[in-house]
Amino acid sequence: MKKILIDSGPLIALFDRSDKYHQASTAFIKNNRAELITTLASITEVLHLLDFSRNAQADFLSWVDAGAITVESITVDDFQKIRALIIKYSDLPMDFADACLVFLGEKMNVSKVATIDRDFDVYRLKGKRSFTTYIK
Repeated sequence: MKKILIDSGPLIALFDRSDKYHQASTAFIKNNRAELITTLASITEVLHLLDFSRNAQADFLSWVDAGAITVESITVDDFQKIRALIIKYSDLPMDFADACLVFLGEKMNVSKVATIDRDFDVYRLKGKRSFTTYIK
């Protein structure tokens, strides 16, 4: 099955009807046939930014629990590579959640990402391969 990394932006928009990316994120999720992959860092970011509504947070967690996305593990052994990415892109700056997704892209050889973040146009995978982005 094809895989697409998913950043926190589209996930937040999916559960926040007032978000300007809500319709685009909803359409993407409805039409997507690939496995969506993220990290606990992105899940944490989504929950933090949905803190305006406990119902939105609970709905998001139920959606994750139902298997809508796959949450890949990041271990302590991965931190050195993630740290190197954060240093490499310090001029943007790259946050931890984005660094985890770029790390996963490299580890899993996945170059597609659903995001509203333009920084993924700058981030590169091994061999200077660019990401293919969706939603923006």
